[in-house]
Amino acid sequence: MIKTSQRIASANRIVVKVGSSSITGQNEANLDLLVDFLVRLKVSGKEVILVSSGAIATAMPLIGLTVKSEDLATSQALASIGQAKLMGRYERSLARYDILPGQMLLTVDNLDQESTTENAMRALERLLEIGVLPIINENDSVATQEIRFGDNDQLAARVALLADADLLVLFSDIDALYTRPPSEAGAEPIDVVDFGADLSHLQVSGTSTGYGTGGALTKLAAAQLATSGGVGVLLTSTANIASVDQADCRNTWFEPADRIAK
Repeated sequence: MIKTSQRIASANRIVVKVGSSSITGQNEANLDLLVDFLVRLKVSGKEVILVSSGAIATAMPLIGLTVKSEDLATSQALASIGQAKLMGRYERSLARYDILPGQMLLTVDNLDQESTTENAMRALERLLEIGVLPIINENDSVATQEIRFGDNDQLAARVALLADADLLVLFSDIDALYTRPPSEAGAEPIDVVDFGADLSHLQVSGTSTGYGTGGALTKLAAAQLATSGGVGVLLTSTANIASVDQADCRNTWFEPADRIAK
């Protein structure tokens, strides 16, 4: 079995995705650990792109909400409040290493039209060239239901494909893909998912928190999208973030398809 640290070490360009519940609320301290991890990757010579949820969850307690609103206008307002505060948190954490964050907010339209896709990728490439950490989120403050990714797992997979990344790391509140929800009896972790494997027998659920829109179901869909384009996917828990690149930890590795030469 190949260790997680070896998979990370062999990748040159890495997209990392973290969910709302992993860096907000009682898990707010994880943001500094995430930044520590990203900086370790950068120092080792890797190009790193972060896809971060958390804008809406950051704003919710400020107006007294404990459960995410289903009202689009409220979600958009929360996103506009929380995005600035979330980026401020990243800026303060990255300042410990004299690294600047570069914010990119995207919608489905941005990645479905050739001209806007090219513009987004040029900006992304330039941020990487000048040593800035790109931090990408869905532009929830303007996105309508019709032009939403719906979750940042899907956005991360799209970014990984467009950026020609070697690896997509999905940090979650669970440490692997399981045969059924891990809280249920008989749930077994899956170490490796071969490309094209039939997973119809799995009992996979959606989000398990009141903050995000993801869950095992969206991570599985994102992994299938990324691997279809030749990007390997590592799914593990945010609790492993301090050691995932230095040792081994429980995870699920999604084997990618063979890359088509460009």
